[in-house]
Amino acid sequence: MTSRNENKALAWGLLAAWLVHDAEELLTMAKFSRDNDTWLPEVDQAHVSTAIGLMGAVVATAAAAGARTGGRSPLFQTVLTGFGLHSLTHLAQSALLRRYTPGLITAPLIVAPYSLWALKRLRDNGIPLKARASSFAWFPVVLGGVHGAAAVLTRSFRAWRRG
Repeated sequence: MTSRNENKALAWGLLAAWLVHDAEELLTMAKFSRDNDTWLPEVDQAHVSTAIGLMGAVVATAAAAGARTGGRSPLFQTVLTGFGLHSLTHLAQSALLRRYTPGLITAPLIVAPYSLWALKRLRDNGIPLKARASSFAWFPVVLGGVHGAAAVLTRSFRAWRRG
């Protein structure tokens, strides 16, 4: 496989790794937020599903940008790096709470290894890494936007269903 084709597959790997990781969160987050006394707000399954779907659109956009540019897209590289760093938040949260938290299983088994491998492969293939520390300031904005939009959408849908 040529470097360009490898980088294209590597970029779509971001979406695949995200799907596996977020499947764990999809299956566990709503119940966790109800059953555990944490600082996290309680969210229902509709909110979790909607937020994960919206974040999926962000990750799919980044993966597509990475595939289109052979891994050179700053958006792809930033999301890839952020995805890897995100695994640390899962480990820290579980360590702090001293118990399982949603995403804990796939964070060290899928998220971190894939992200480290993908960044190394990009470097090995001569792709300069363009993710900048200032780019990561957008992550709380995107995460807050996704959860805010999920809250509005699920509330609107419930109101619509009630008639």
